[in-house]
Amino acid sequence: MPGGDRAAKLVLVRDDAEVASWALKRRRADLAAVDELARLALAAKRLGCSIRLREPCAELLALLDLAGLNDAFGVAGNPGQVAGEAEGGEEPRIEEVVVPDDPVA
Repeated sequence: MPGGDRAAKLVLVRDDAEVASWALKRRRADLAAVDELARLALAAKRLGCSIRLREPCAELLALLDLAGLNDAFGVAGNPGQVAGEAEGGEEPRIEEVVVPDDPVA
């Protein structure tokens, strides 16, 4: 895993400029870590900034996807796959559109 003992590098961004960055120390990737990241992202947003993840571990990415927060963090520096992008042999995610006036079949 890149980064050794860290789960990801957090980058504080304002107007597409990197303001600060720090390592998210490796600990067991769990929903408490996802909650902490979501709170940091909300605080950053209140200040007119955003949080990006650089080189996140696979476990953290999976939990963010499970929590529906994968779009809340831009993943930078991940050469393998952009979050949400289908890999070779995978079917792309199919999004279903619900029309409110459409009768039930």
